[in-house]
Order: sequence, then C-alpha cells, then structure tokens
Amino acid sequence: MKDKTILITGANAGIGKITARELAKMGARVVMVARSQERGEAALAEIKAASGSDKVDLLLADLSSQTAVRQLAADFRANYDRLDVLINNAGALFLKRELSVDGIEMTFALNHLAYFLLTNLLLDMLEASAPARIINVSSVAHEMSPLDFDDLQSEKGYRGFQVYGKSKLANVLFTHELDRRLNRRLNSNGVTVNALHPGFVGTHFAKNNGRLVRLAMFFINKFALPPEKGAETSIYLASSPEVANISGQYFYQKKAKRSAKFAYDEDAARRLWQISEQMTGLDAS
Repeated sequence: MKDKTILITGANAGIGKITARELAKMGARVVMVARSQERGEAALAEIKAASGSDKVDLLLADLSSQTAVRQLAADFRANYDRLDVLINNAGALFLKRELSVDGIEMTFALNHLAYFLLTNLLLDMLEASAPARIINVSSVAHEMSPLDFDDLQSEKGYRGFQVYGKSKLANVLFTHELDRRLNRRLNSNGVTVNALHPGFVGTHFAKNNGRLVRLAMFFINKFALPPEKGAETSIYLASSPEVANISGQYFYQKKAKRSAKFAYDEDAARRLWQISEQMTGLDAS
C-alpha cells in the first residue's frame, strides 16, 4: 500500500478508525473524514501514534449535507493528486425521523446519497489513478425488504431499523449499478467497486439516539465483535491483491457471498441511480 492514497469517511471511530490505522501501518497515505473537529483531531493523533506514520491527514465534513460533500470533494482535489481507494464508511441509525439541512430524510441522506454523491464527484480521480478501488460499507440489514420507491423518504411510516436496512440496500444496489456503468466506460479499466457487511460490531453506532439507547447498546455490545474484527473485510478489500480484479460483489468475513435477492434487481438499481442523480443535482451537471 506504499504511496497509495486512501480516503475514508467516518474514520474517527469504530471500524473506520481501525481501518484507517491498519492501512496507515501498511504505508498508505490515509485521509480521514470526520464531522467533529475535536473527535477527528483526537482520532488523528491516536492513529498517527499507533501506526507510527505521519502520512495521516484529516478533512472535516458533515456528510448529511450535500454542500459539505461537494466541499469535501473540492478540498480533496485541492490537496491530493491521486485517489487509489475510496472507502464509504460513514453511516448512522436514526430511531426518529429527522431531516437533513437539504430537507431529505436523514438516513437516506447520510447512508446513501453521501456515498453516491462523493463517489461520483471523485470518480475521475479514481479512474486517473487506476487500478483503484471503491468500497461501500453496507450491512446484512439490507436483507429486510426491497425499496419502496413511492416512499423513499419514509414519510408514510417511520421505523428506524427498517429505514436503516433500506439505506443499506441502497448501498448494495448502488454498488451493482456502478459496477455495470464502470464496465461500460472505456477509460474505467482497473476501477473496482464492492460492498460489504462488517458483522455485528461493538461501536458507538446508534448511540446518537438518547440515553436509553446508549444504555441498551452498552449491554448489547457485550455480545458484539470488537471493531478490529469488524474492520477486517474493509481492510482486505482495500489492500489484498486477491480482490484486485473482483468487482460488483458483496463481501462478508473476507469472502464474496450472495446478497438479498432484491439487491440484484437491475431495474430498481437503475431507478435508484436516476432518482439519486436528481436529488443531488448530478443529472444537471
């Protein structure tokens, strides 16, 4: 991984932080993305100390905001001349329906549209740096149910875990559709895209939902995987030569496996792509 440049969102905690630390140990230039400057800088110092590398940087962005995602892409372009690996890792569960600054349901905005927009804004850099890799952190929660295109923003009824699962299905549909589109682009040789389920990992996940949820997660996490174990598949997909030419797959425990049947619905994937283009303004770009 020496001289490779890697951008990781949600890199200040959980599996994102472990992924950043381990890839820095391998000699990569790691660019962390965090929402909080305080937490981001604390994680940056920790990763530098643990990895023994000073090639670790921090960029700040609230990825639920499309303006912030665009600024992140611009900041990255201004400071780096290549992108070898993009790891879309940031995500959250919201038990109550919230709206982003753009007026979009927060789970869909953060967990899907941020992946979609950031990847598309940086795709030409990935192509120019090929061989390059895109890694989308999804979840087994994507198996809950297919997307309801008549209610993508969950206005008719909001159930936090179900909405989270649909956002993770969107990650897999996006992965499959992006893989098909890359295969049709003559200049995209060497750019791969894969999704993954990290496992049930004990992190700060879902603790943004109040004191009772934090208390529940404290006990639930006693049965969860440590972040080091949960990060293994992200690290593997970012660095292993075994997957250099594998694309459009869904991984768990460092192995490709079948995702939910409805995750292979090409019509749904194309429709989601078109709606995502409209919602992010990429259709007019």
